Amino acid sequence: MKYAPSIAFEEMSGSAKGVTAAKAKGRKYLRNRGYGKKTSTASQSTVKGIFKQLSQSWKNLTTAQISAWNNLAQSQAGRSILGNAAKISGLNLYQRLNFWIIRCGGNAVANPPALVGVDAPAACTVQLTEQEFKFGLISIPENVANLRLVIEASAPTSRGVSNAFDKASAFADPFSVVAGAMDIKAAYDNKYGAPSAGRTKIFLRYFFVNAVTGEKSADILKEVELGQTNDPFNEGQQNLGGGGNNGGGNPGDVNDEG
Repeated sequence: MKYAPSIAFEEMSGSAKGVTAAKAKGRKYLRNRGYGKKTSTASQSTVKGIFKQLSQSWKNLTTAQISAWNNLAQSQAGRSILGNAAKISGLNLYQRLNFWIIRCGGNAVANPPALVGVDAPAACTVQLTEQEFKFGLISIPENVANLRLVIEASAPTSRGVSNAFDKASAFADPFSVVAGAMDIKAAYDNKYGAPSAGRTKIFLRYFFVNAVTGEKSADILKEVELGQTNDPFNEGQQNLGGGGNNGGGNPGDVNDEG
């Protein structure tokens, strides 16, 4: 509905109650306010559910347990929005470590675990064809009992896209660490759909998680393309901002929001 401005209200913009005032091509309009539709993917719901659970369980900790988490947090580093090291609170650390413990199938721990550090995974080999999507580490640690492998990926993109690592998110639960290749095509296609002639490139980010302590390694980045040989030594770089041995990476770095 168009409106004619009055002396008191020569120009109107914005929303009030259920009405929005707008101007387009020199004409002024009043229309019903649009609120949009908020939806969550299954992965987003999982992440939100875990954090809600942890926020509630933190309130049930004893004073001594909270003090222990606060003390441990003083020796750990987080990341600011600019990527620089920043101090974290006991609550932050409690959420970071327990997030991964829960994602790996465990139960949240009330007392801070003894941190042991997690080294980053080795380079990987990837075979991406129309029939399979095989991922394998060229070597694995001697003791993998407590380790899980998290693989995050972007949706298929065009060949002209040079960097979409920030779009990578989890498409499956953490994997057991095994020697040899595993086919991740079914899980990947279930979330993103299969790559095609117009969307051939996928950006991967993968890392280790200690399922007992919740610690996260640094990220390794890998770019793959449909039908091409993906040399494990001609790949992305280690992303030291993704975690390291400082008590686990930020769960927010695990982009389950796609």
